[in-house]
Amino acid sequence: MAAAPESASAADSSSTSHTITIGTRSSWLALVQTDSVEKALKQAWPNQQFAVHSMKTLGDRDKVTPLPDFNAKSLWTRDLEVLLLDGTLDMIVHSLKDMPTQLPATLTLGAVPPRLDPRDALVVSPRLLPTHTSLASLPAGSLVGTSSVRRAAQLRRRYPHLRVDTLRGNIDTRLAKLDAEGSAFAAAILAAAGLERIGRGDRITAYLGGPDEMEGGGAGAGGGKGAGGKWLHAVGQGALGVEVREGDERVARLLERVVCERTMRACLAERSLMRTLEGGCSVPIGVETEWVKRRKGTGVTALVQGGAGVGAKPAREYGADGKAVEGQEGEGDVEETDELVMRATVVSVDGEESVEAEMTRKVTSREEADQFGWDIAGVLVERGASRILEKINLNRQIIEQQGEA
Repeated sequence: MAAAPESASAADSSSTSHTITIGTRSSWLALVQTDSVEKALKQAWPNQQFAVHSMKTLGDRDKVTPLPDFNAKSLWTRDLEVLLLDGTLDMIVHSLKDMPTQLPATLTLGAVPPRLDPRDALVVSPRLLPTHTSLASLPAGSLVGTSSVRRAAQLRRRYPHLRVDTLRGNIDTRLAKLDAEGSAFAAAILAAAGLERIGRGDRITAYLGGPDEMEGGGAGAGGGKGAGGKWLHAVGQGALGVEVREGDERVARLLERVVCERTMRACLAERSLMRTLEGGCSVPIGVETEWVKRRKGTGVTALVQGGAGVGAKPAREYGADGKAVEGQEGEGDVEETDELVMRATVVSVDGEESVEAEMTRKVTSREEADQFGWDIAGVLVERGASRILEKINLNRQIIEQQGEA
């Protein structure tokens, strides 16, 4: 746990002699994300000097190989971590969903700033708009592009009338491939937060998951294989993670003023779930976390996703009797609770199998968040997640052995 914060004058006067160097990937999105953290730090510590060091990582240099074929959990982070370990960098800003849950022994997750919309977003080709505005409405056989195994697995399970193929590159590259004349892709699925961060939010056709999900899994919505439940996003999606050296108290004090503690706890619970299941970007694990809010003096509760309300529609509200409460009051009439809801799923790569779990627990510390993720992972294992993950690992080993033959 970081040390107690110093007074502003004492901390500022002791920190100006050393420029804090922030590491990041050199993609446009990564630079935009890092700029937001740098601005927050400068606002919190106006007398401290900051500098940004950007570089291409392995995941940036190879734009062709499908992500699962790398079998590398540190695909986007390892090159930067080398510089953090040798002291060249003081911190690294990552997309938290790309940050491995197992970090090098002397590195740690120092802070998670406020989270943006964690949901996936559907972007339909302009050729099919405005007739087709959802996955369910796309013509049978339509090709949907994504670089995520999790998205592909959920797509195969919920929408078997569609096809899926790898679509890699930065956001604008993927959108260009979708929009190109003669493109085989009818739609693409990307992170809503990434699109919003670089000013491409106008390309979002529909949101997948969250309180206003319209893409139901039942037959009426085009879903298949009994695919009930919601479309779930990646662990840490929509959030940024600041990686630091363990024991660097100076950097820890700087980050105390930019961390969002509730987002930190929610993301730690998600990361604990993935770490317990030994999952990475090549394993189809989906999550959703929501903090419970309560109407002051009424006992009425509302769910607020990821620590901050998201989506165009109001949060769902229920009274003590479990019945929906109609109408909305001002945000000032709502108080936060420490109850965190987590939903999680593990889906086989082919979409044929899945297990789901949902739990609610009071989470008042980072340690309790870590335990919460561990416990819900245990429920998933009891329901068959280990069987699905074993098949994924077996297939990966067979591929590796064939590649070495």
